[in-house]
Amino acid sequence: MKIRYVKKLENEAAHMTVGKEYIVICIEADKYRIINDFDDPCLYEPVQCEVIDSIEPSFWISELGEDGERYAYPHEWNKIGFFEDYHDRVQLVVDQFWQDCKRLYDITSNV
Repeated sequence: MKIRYVKKLENEAAHMTVGKEYIVICIEADKYRIINDFDDPCLYEPVQCEVIDSIEPSFWISELGEDGERYAYPHEWNKIGFFEDYHDRVQLVVDQFWQDCKRLYDITSNV
């Protein structure tokens, strides 16, 4: 799935470039998780994005939450606390994330 970032929300840090295309690496509570310009996999509201390729990867596991919100991840990331551990810099999780990004999306870290 690919989007074009089209608008920054008020009070949001400028970690994405308006007009630039990005790959959606998963969906979490109906928000798009995208690797931003600082190599940080963060959540962005769909209203900020224009979908330019709606085809989702066949390896995503999709499910609905208690309130009907959608979650869709690669199997490897479909566990409670995965991205919290990533952002807490748990090295094993960070390493797994970037290995999976390379293998699944052909995305590598620029940092």
